[in-house]
Amino acid sequence: MIDWTTASIPDQTGKSAIVTGVGGLGYETALELASRGGDVVLAGRNAEKGAEAVRRILAEVPDAQIRFDLLDLASLASIAAFATRFAATHATLDTLVNNAGVMAPPRRLTTADGFELQFGTNHLGHFALTGHLLPLLRAAPHPRVTTVSSRMHRIGKIHFRDLQFEKRYRPTAAYAQSKLANLLFTFELQRRSDARNWGLMANAAHPGYALTDLIANGPGTRGAAYRFRRLLAVFLAHTAAEGALPILFAATSSHGRSAGFYGPNGTFELIGAPGPARSAKRARNKRVAKRLWEVSEKLTGVTFG
Repeated sequence: MIDWTTASIPDQTGKSAIVTGVGGLGYETALELASRGGDVVLAGRNAEKGAEAVRRILAEVPDAQIRFDLLDLASLASIAAFATRFAATHATLDTLVNNAGVMAPPRRLTTADGFELQFGTNHLGHFALTGHLLPLLRAAPHPRVTTVSSRMHRIGKIHFRDLQFEKRYRPTAAYAQSKLANLLFTFELQRRSDARNWGLMANAAHPGYALTDLIANGPGTRGAAYRFRRLLAVFLAHTAAEGALPILFAATSSHGRSAGFYGPNGTFELIGAPGPARSAKRARNKRVAKRLWEVSEKLTGVTFG
C-alpha cells in the first residue's frame, strides 16, 4: 500500500461534505476536509460541543468553510429535518461520512422511535440519512458515501428474530450487530448504485484502536474491561487523528475503490498507516444484506429511488 498521510488528501475546493459526529474521529475528519478547501457541515446532537468543534477548527484554519448543524441520529424526525435544511442551501453533496456512533451502553436504551440505541443510531440512523440525501449525492459529479464500521463487525450477527435485543440485551453483541450492519449496508448500497446508475462510490473504513471518547460514553471507565483497555492502549492504540486516516482515505483518495473497506495496516489492524482491511465473510452475504435493507426501509420509512 502507498504511504498515505493527510498530506495526500486532494484539494477539496468546490466540494461539499457532511461528517456526522462532532468529537474524535468526526472532528479530525472535518478538520482535514475543511483545511483542504471543502465546504463542510459537522453534524451532531450536541449544539454546545458542535459550536466548540467549529471554533477549534476555525482557530486552526481561519478561512475554513465549516459550520455545525443539529442532527440526532436517534430520531428519524431530526434526520429528515437536517436533510431538508441541507437541501435548502446545497444543490449537491459530494461526500457523506457516516461516522457518529454509540458503543455498548451497559443497559438497553432506545431511540426516539423505539429502536435499540446502537442499531437505531449506528445503522438505521445513517441508513435514513443516506436515503434522504441520495438526490443530492446523485447530483454530484463523483459522490462518495463512507461509513465507519469496526473490527468488531467480525463477531457480529444480524439477529433478525430480535433486532432490537428486546429478549436479552447484550451490549457487545448489539454493538457488533450494528457494525456488521454498517458493512452490509455499504456493500448493498454499492450494488444498488451500480444496478440503478446512481453513480455512487460507497465504501467503509474502521479506525483501529483510536483513543476517542466513544468508550467513555459507552462501556464507561470502570471495571476490569476498562482496565484491560487502558493497558492495551499503552501498546496498541493511536490518536483520533491517526484513526481518522482510513476514513479520510476512503472518502478522498484516488486509490479508494467502490465497496472497499479500509483500516490501519499495522498490528492486528489496530494501528498503522491506512490500507485495505479484512472484512468478515458474512459482511459480503448478499442475501442477508438484501433482507436487512428491506427491514431497514420498513423500520425507517425511508426508501432509496
